[in-house]
Amino acid sequence: MSTFQIVTAVVFAALCVVVTMAFVFPIGTTGGYFNLGDTVIYVAALLFGPLVGLIAGAGAAIADIVIAPGYAPITFIVKAVEGFLIGFLIKMLSSKIRNFTLCASIAVLVGGGEMVVGYFIYDSFVMGYAAALLLVPINVAQMLLCLIIAVPILHAVLRVFPRFKNYLRGVQ
Repeated sequence: MSTFQIVTAVVFAALCVVVTMAFVFPIGTTGGYFNLGDTVIYVAALLFGPLVGLIAGAGAAIADIVIAPGYAPITFIVKAVEGFLIGFLIKMLSSKIRNFTLCASIAVLVGGGEMVVGYFIYDSFVMGYAAALLLVPINVAQMLLCLIIAVPILHAVLRVFPRFKNYLRGVQ
């Protein structure tokens, strides 16, 4: 990783914590919460690739330490993998598909799907299958809302900073 990527990753991890903690909507008695922090993970991974996405995703666990400590370890893993997958997929897809919005949407749906499945597995062990199943639509809604917010942000950033398109192509 270059110095630029390290600094970018740390900034996005911190931003993920701030956005996650700024928009907290608790979910009943589960200890979980709906938030918009995935938006930051998506933007980081889609603009700067898998390693920045991984670190930004891992940053979400810091918010969980404060808000929902029981989720912090699984969030560290699930969100880091989510960020990595999205960053990896956007690099693969953007070399094959010219439509950036389509590439970004596919990458987020796959990476976000990993997040939904990861939390479902964890919640099944902790709360039981039925309770975990009830949380799936909430996690899917979080993923889709964050995708809807992230795509226009991405287009705005790329319009203002066209140089960032080079990161999508792997050119540094």
